[in-house]
Amino acid sequence: MAYKIFAYDSLLNSYRDDIERRMESFVEKLDELTEGSGKLSDFANGHKYFGLHRTRDGVIYREWAPGADELHLFGDFNGWNGLSHPMQRRENGVFEIELTGDEALKNGQKYKVLVTKDGHTEEHIPTYADYVVQDPVTYIWSAEVNLPEEPFEWHDQDFNPTLPPVIYECHIGMATEEYRVGTYREFEENVLPRIVADGYNTIQVMAIQEHPYYASFGYQVTNFFAASSRYGRPEELKHLIDTAHANGIRVLLDVVHSHACPNVREGLNHFDGTDYQFFHEGALGNHPAWGTKLFNYGKNEVLHFLLSNLKYWMEEYHFDGFRFDGVTSMLYHNHGLGESFDNYDKYFSMNTDTEAVTYLMLANHLVHSLSGKAVTIAEDMSGMPGMCLPINDGGIGFDYRLSMGVPDLWIRLLKESRDEDWSLWQIWYELTGHRSHEKVIGYCESHDQALVGDKTIMFWLCDQEMYWSMGRNCKNNLIIDRGMALHKIIRLLTYSLAGSGYLNFMGNEFGHPEWIDFPREGNGWSYHYCRRQWSLADRTDLRYSYLGDFDKAMLKLGKDDDLLGHDAHNLYVHEGDKILIYEKQGDVFAFNIHPTQSFTGYFVPTPEKGDYEVVLCTDDKEFGGYGRVDKSVVYHSEVLPGDDDRNGFLAYLPSRCGIVYRKVKK
Repeated sequence: MAYKIFAYDSLLNSYRDDIERRMESFVEKLDELTEGSGKLSDFANGHKYFGLHRTRDGVIYREWAPGADELHLFGDFNGWNGLSHPMQRRENGVFEIELTGDEALKNGQKYKVLVTKDGHTEEHIPTYADYVVQDPVTYIWSAEVNLPEEPFEWHDQDFNPTLPPVIYECHIGMATEEYRVGTYREFEENVLPRIVADGYNTIQVMAIQEHPYYASFGYQVTNFFAASSRYGRPEELKHLIDTAHANGIRVLLDVVHSHACPNVREGLNHFDGTDYQFFHEGALGNHPAWGTKLFNYGKNEVLHFLLSNLKYWMEEYHFDGFRFDGVTSMLYHNHGLGESFDNYDKYFSMNTDTEAVTYLMLANHLVHSLSGKAVTIAEDMSGMPGMCLPINDGGIGFDYRLSMGVPDLWIRLLKESRDEDWSLWQIWYELTGHRSHEKVIGYCESHDQALVGDKTIMFWLCDQEMYWSMGRNCKNNLIIDRGMALHKIIRLLTYSLAGSGYLNFMGNEFGHPEWIDFPREGNGWSYHYCRRQWSLADRTDLRYSYLGDFDKAMLKLGKDDDLLGHDAHNLYVHEGDKILIYEKQGDVFAFNIHPTQSFTGYFVPTPEKGDYEVVLCTDDKEFGGYGRVDKSVVYHSEVLPGDDDRNGFLAYLPSRCGIVYRKVKK
């Protein structure tokens, strides 16, 4: 079949059989799951059947546990008696119990399920539990009944999110400045207004699916249908999302379907007494690097669970899409560990997990069928061809892929090279080298680069000097001056070149100092590095606000001139002078990253003749620079002798400076 993917990339003609088989597997599985109807949404309703639900006379609770011999429901409603309430075994491994009258579970009561297999019993949290809490004394986790009398009242019926996504990656718990876990309500009241004012149109919320170990950053999920109770109640998360929508902000869930926490009591592991209910059996079911459990995407019941999970978060909480974590790990049997992906053979081989690929296609099909405005983003460092193409074109169906090579580039340059040795051609090709027909999210650093063991860009640039030299009265500190200048230059280069969307982790926009380290035994359970010091950006005696103000101005320029999602065109590179000039949407970007050399009367080529004015400059005093560029000057572009008959003008390009020129409208 003539899928568009082959026209986009002629190299894929050698792998036509693999891609066509990929498409056939998706169609076959879709037909199988929907019994030929194609309506995957009708299949993804596990959350409406399993778990705890109201009936006319009380409540009913169901579980799928095919390997178990017996299931008993117990909790504080029956004095935690594990034998008094046996569940009835139905067909296909389903167990059920109905409680009526005074015996029916009530809001706030705790409950679990006792599973018996071959005479051995284990207590578990129900697989579809939608609210799970930890006892503050015993630290034991239990499901808590969450059956409100009235549904949450949403006000977002007219919400119409804008594209492309400009993403503020955030974590609710560490969004407070205090030495503790923050809440949904505090985030809504204190952080959301900052995001709106800064010009972001999307928040990507991490660590929402319940996870017992806070320091896992939310990546060892036990309860896939439960919004983390450590930040507050479910209705408070709903209120946060509803408020975000009222402010024009899209909300994406950082969803973890690539693996699961190995915990038995709290999670899915060994739920029915076997290790293969949800996961691969034996060694295949264990991630060799993460120590987590791996889903068996070949089982329809697992697909039912995961697809229902996506629909649940969209319908119950009104999430506008997902950032899928660990996609590379899903795509390959070796999980991409130690793989370079330097040729196409590595994408299409016996190492490719075709069942996982089919699941990802089904997931994208479902999400986009539920909402035509939904956005899906893949965390894939391998660059699998077709990842961000529509399924009908031969792709896997994601809207965007994280451009994970870009932050690696910046960290590598900062760690290994003097900035006077940076190759501008390397930077250009790394930032623009993604497939033009597949959209990526550009970013220079995310939470990954901020974790303990690494450093943020600002900390790589300034290190210990940030502790005592970020005051506005600290003059002529060469380390801080360099750091401030390159922090802005790196962001402007990345924002304008690296993708069809943009992402920033909270606090990095103003150069938040230090790393992220969650409270754990190794640091004395300290919250010192697990918070955001917003006051640094608010203080007028410090330089952090300069960086935050520049970020805001950069995003405004991008929105006003529609910069994201369009190609840039290289106009000039001079490695010796360290000059890079390019055009995008008619704007001309001129960078001089030389550490000491400024140039007077430097030729700046332009795509058109006419008058140009400076609309953004990293060196402006309002952004903590020296103010060396006179923004009142209007530059007249014309054909100048000796410059290959190109349009352009002569301008002053200071060292370590980025300037954006816009053509003056008549």
